[in-house]
Amino acid sequence: MTQTTPAPVHFKLVVDCADPHAQADFWAAALHYETEDNSALIERLLAMGALPGEATVEFHGHAAFRDLVAVRHPDDPVDADSGTGLGRRLLFQRVPEAKTTKNRLHLDLHVGGERRAGEVERLTALGARVEREVKEPSGQWVVMTDPEGNEFCVQ
Repeated sequence: MTQTTPAPVHFKLVVDCADPHAQADFWAAALHYETEDNSALIERLLAMGALPGEATVEFHGHAAFRDLVAVRHPDDPVDADSGTGLGRRLLFQRVPEAKTTKNRLHLDLHVGGERRAGEVERLTALGARVEREVKEPSGQWVVMTDPEGNEFCVQ
C-alpha cells in the first residue's frame, strides 16, 4: 500500500478588531504588504443581489466589504476573479466586543538587530506603541501594540 504525504494546509491569520480598514492600513504599512482589492467580486455579488449595498464601503477608491479586509504579501499570487491573495495574508474582521486580555497568538517581525531601533521608530510613527524592551540571553526584542492594542514583537 502506497502512503502519500498530505499537502500542507494553506492558511491566513484572522484578527478580530473594531476597525478592519484602519487595521489593514496599519499592518499593510508595517509589513510592506498590499491591501487586497476585492472590488470585482463585490460588484458581482451586488449585481446578483447576493450582497446588500450596506455591507460595502468605499476603501482606497474602490468597493470593499464593510466588515472585513485583508492584506497580502506583494510577491504572492492573487486570484484574478476575487482579488483574494493566495499566499501570506492577514484578514481583519469587525467584531462587536473590544480586546480585553493579552493575545494568545502574535506576530514577530524579524528585522535584525541593526534595524530594530529604526523599525520601532517607524512603527511608532504609524500608530504602534512600545510596551517594553526585552533583553535576555536568548535574544533581544521590543514588545509593541498596534493601534487597537494587539501585541507584536520586533526582533
